Amino acid sequence: MARTIPIFAAGKAPSATAPLEFRVSPPLALYVHVPWCVQKCPYCDFNSHEAGETIPESEYVDALIADLQSALPLIWGRPVVSVFFGGGTPSLLSPAAIDELLAAFRALAMLAPDAEITLEANPGTVEAEKFAGFRAAGINRLSLGIQSFNDEHLKALGRIHDAAEAKRAAQLAGEHFATFNLDLMYGLPGQTQAQALSDVETALSLVPTHLSCYQLTLEPNTRFAAFPPELPESDLCADMQEAIEARLAAAGFANYETSAFARAGWQCKHNLNYWYFGDYLGIGAGAHSKLTLHDRVLRQMRHKHPKAYLEHIKNGNAVQEHHEVEAASLPFEFMMNALRLADGFHPSLFEARTARSLHTILPQLKAAEAEGLLDVGPEKIAPTAKGRRFLNVLLEKFL
Repeated sequence: MARTIPIFAAGKAPSATAPLEFRVSPPLALYVHVPWCVQKCPYCDFNSHEAGETIPESEYVDALIADLQSALPLIWGRPVVSVFFGGGTPSLLSPAAIDELLAAFRALAMLAPDAEITLEANPGTVEAEKFAGFRAAGINRLSLGIQSFNDEHLKALGRIHDAAEAKRAAQLAGEHFATFNLDLMYGLPGQTQAQALSDVETALSLVPTHLSCYQLTLEPNTRFAAFPPELPESDLCADMQEAIEARLAAAGFANYETSAFARAGWQCKHNLNYWYFGDYLGIGAGAHSKLTLHDRVLRQMRHKHPKAYLEHIKNGNAVQEHHEVEAASLPFEFMMNALRLADGFHPSLFEARTARSLHTILPQLKAAEAEGLLDVGPEKIAPTAKGRRFLNVLLEKFL
């Protein structure tokens, strides 16, 4: 007879209010925020600002290096497993600027030799002409903000590229990078399910290793929130989602995270570190950090406006806000990330990342399992298909 392996050891559960003690540091990633765009998209709620004719590239590069230098005491001795240039539009920077930054990162921090180094890029013609230079500088993964291959939908989204530029940029990405991601949106103004699937078919024809497919949502403090366009009904958007997931599965893409699809072996390491509740140092205007120290978890945010950020860097004070995460909040924060993953997490990871025993959330785990939202086993805790579809309901169990 097979022996039953208990998921939870017998005995009294540790107190949820016990002092934190992290015995092993999580993997560390570096996020670099570039806050400028040629034009602010009406749906975008990220910290991005219209660039005007030029951006202060040299000054900003110097500021990023100074920012990293000031943060070194918090990450000293820890290898950096990935770098992600996000924005904004990081491809507005020149290849020479990226080369200078990566050289500085290698000199100052313990950048792993096999680190994944991603750069988000605009599919516009000017940025696409830089792809060879970015690859030579050390970028080894590109992420293109395509959104759609339909000119009408691109116009409705306020994008400055057209479908032909999007296809050409993706083709160039494939020529210069072994791995690249295409961002797509569905549920666009006036979009049909056939049109959403047509975007997916076009994307597949360009042979990316990774796809990110998001439903368009109206975020606060955006132009679309103030002047909302007419979007497809929620049932139609749900049908689009199911059809996209089925088509990508048939094409060999695993839906490993809520909106992320990858061919085998090409998941985004940087984003996986977020979802496994790893650590990240964020530098640049408005960048966020989450850093685990031996007895606490620290969150930081840099000054948001580019001008304010550059001014405070000169005074040696890039950080606008910082606070310790309350121990009682760590279980929910962990779950909010880890339960986005289709494969969930090993039970031991919860304790490693939160310094809390799994006993502290045993009632919530049992309740979610009883409602068919969660599979709980000795080797894996993962959302069911129902749990993935109703992720917010699942997460509320752990608030």
